[in-house]
Amino acid sequence: MEENSLALYSSSSSSSSSSSSSSSSSSQQWKYDVFLSFRGEDTRKNFISHLYKEFHQKGIITFKDDRELEKGEIISQELLKAIENSRISVVIFSKNYASSTWCLDELVKILECKNSGSQIVLPIFYGVNPSEVRKQNGSFENDFAEHAKRYQENNGRVQRWRLAMTQVANLSGWDLQD
Repeated sequence: MEENSLALYSSSSSSSSSSSSSSSSSSQQWKYDVFLSFRGEDTRKNFISHLYKEFHQKGIITFKDDRELEKGEIISQELLKAIENSRISVVIFSKNYASSTWCLDELVKILECKNSGSQIVLPIFYGVNPSEVRKQNGSFENDFAEHAKRYQENNGRVQRWRLAMTQVANLSGWDLQD
């Protein structure tokens, strides 16, 4: 996985630096090479710590939020800026990813950046079936049912989360099963 990610990063890095296109992404000054979107309780101490270490050793500047975030809180402006200032977002879908409104708000912002042409998005399916994520079955279905109850007055927010998850899960990525 690391070699493929690094190869993609290296090839996209060299191709955009040698390109003379006038797109906004080619003139963008990135603060981070990679933004990691993940559910801490599922992946922080195992997969994420190893991935971050590998990226760091390769000189890839990576944003990894190390704070525990409260459920139901509004995503911080700091996180939104980190997403905007990242060249690539790596979204690690895991069993409890959709239970976190922070992760889902990140996902919406990541998709906005991708759709504006300013970001590459790479999904990783960590211990979850990609079709389960796309179709929001299993634990994802349960999480979205809870969100729908909790945010009855703001159903548009839940629908944006669902759409973002489906669209990102439809991208080509890595399926990492235990």
